[in-house]
Amino acid sequence: MGSLARWARAEWGPLYGTVRGPLLRPRPRAMPMTAVAVALTALLQFVQNRPWGFRLVQNLGAVRAEDPLWLGLLRTPLSLFVPALDLPVWGALAQILFVFGIAELCLGWWRTLVIAYLATLAGTLYARLGITLGAHAPFGLPWTDAQVVDTGPSAAVVGLAVFVAWRYGAYATTGAVTVAMVAEVLLKENLAGKEHLAALMAVGALCLAVAVRHGSYGLPQRRPPGSRAGPGSGLPPIQS
Repeated sequence: MGSLARWARAEWGPLYGTVRGPLLRPRPRAMPMTAVAVALTALLQFVQNRPWGFRLVQNLGAVRAEDPLWLGLLRTPLSLFVPALDLPVWGALAQILFVFGIAELCLGWWRTLVIAYLATLAGTLYARLGITLGAHAPFGLPWTDAQVVDTGPSAAVVGLAVFVAWRYGAYATTGAVTVAMVAEVLLKENLAGKEHLAALMAVGALCLAVAVRHGSYGLPQRRPPGSRAGPGSGLPPIQS
């Protein structure tokens, strides 16, 4: 257990130290944006499962590749919080609470929303590109996927998980999430899985841009627990 504990501390220690501090402070709301996101997702799930509310939610937050681009972009912000109809909503709520919550504590609420939107938008735009390429192209999609609703909050969750793990030196976690998304596509090739990969590539490009901007061309060095961007990280502190 000694070596496993040391590995866990090296992998998640900096992230744990960053998250633990705000949660221990005597504040009533440590993650206000995450709380709103969870409540909004639960509300949209409730509404879309009512006969009077299904069409309302579809019109406001369901994005399909067959829709005009301007309409898809208009609906994309709300689509982050529209859970899939064929999956248990509790899974989506747990993912948002855990991943959005950690991201908000580490990055601040507005950076969390920007990265979540970037990941979701990457999946949305990929769907249109993939359908244009066609089913026989290496990264193409069948025309029937144009009628499938985009992935919802899961692409944002994947993107945030990868960015936060990379930022805080949890490289094994970053790799594990990436491998899991690739395996998802290989085992069950569908629109959602490929949109997750598109989200990963977009966030990976963001990680590279952040590293280049601050002169850290390799991976950021691990930071000691409790520090947001300690000595040798190559990245500046994040001010929430």
